[in-house]
Amino acid sequence: MSHRHLICGACGQKNRVDMDRPAAEARCGKCHAPLFSSHPIEVDEAGFERHVAATDGPVLVDVWAPWCGPCRVMGPMFERAAAELEPGVRLLKLNADTAPNVSARYGIRGIPALLLVQDGQLIGQSAGVMDTARIVAWVRDRVPTMA
Repeated sequence: MSHRHLICGACGQKNRVDMDRPAAEARCGKCHAPLFSSHPIEVDEAGFERHVAATDGPVLVDVWAPWCGPCRVMGPMFERAAAELEPGVRLLKLNADTAPNVSARYGIRGIPALLLVQDGQLIGQSAGVMDTARIVAWVRDRVPTMA
């Protein structure tokens, strides 16, 4: 039986998830919200830190801003990528305007930017718009278990 730890996108509770069961059945032990929704989870800096620290497995983060035209173009494509990458990858959206510490730590100079973190370590970083297929391929190239 394989297990993963994930943070609930609704309440922030850490959950142990049996990955041998269907992802649609996974629910938070505290608030009972689905743990997988095929949609990225919007987080602030504290939420980003919590997800990255407590999630077993890869976390893909879209660093964006509401005023950024290219970010708005990539948003729906990132949303579609969530449907293809979950439950193997946790997808987050982080507003760069409210997360200056994360942007500084990872040297983000342009948005949209993607951060791929696994076990607390950055394993991939990219800037610029990607379509859904390219996002999925980019992740699968960097996460051997996704191929």
